[in-house]
Amino acid sequence: MIVQEVIVKNNAGLHTRPAAAVVKLASRFKSDFFIEMQGVEINAKSIIGVMSLAAPKGTKLTLKLEGEDADEAARQLVEFFEQGFGEQ
Repeated sequence: MIVQEVIVKNNAGLHTRPAAAVVKLASRFKSDFFIEMQGVEINAKSIIGVMSLAAPKGTKLTLKLEGEDADEAARQLVEFFEQGFGEQ
């Protein structure tokens, strides 16, 4: 299992558009993907789950990936978070 911490960097936080983009990116991979925020863990391939986090700017999230392509999935997802979901 790969565990990686990220911080929500864009001003609007993890709102509808980036939540959908995270799910779309995660769904390209076979690996299981979960996001944990303040002790709550959600399936990151579920748009409802990701949107339920409502993570504002500055929130620390823990990404957890497990599966055959977890390394590449983690690399791309961490990069997407680091780039502020393309909104900065």
